[in-house]
Amino acid sequence: MRTDVEATPHHHPVLRKAAAGVVLIVAVALALKLVVGFVVWLFGLVVVVAVVAGILWALKTLLW
Repeated sequence: MRTDVEATPHHHPVLRKAAAGVVLIVAVALALKLVVGFVVWLFGLVVVVAVVAGILWALKTLLW
């Protein structure tokens, strides 16, 4: 009597390792893209805050 496990075709270990490597590379690339995107967003936010603070300081210095 054959079970379902025995009836399924066996995949080659090399193909499974290659597929795992591709999945790992894609996952790392996506994670890196998210991290870089977050750092760029944070840097942009810091620049905007610095510009607003500089404008407010300049207006205060000139007008008061």
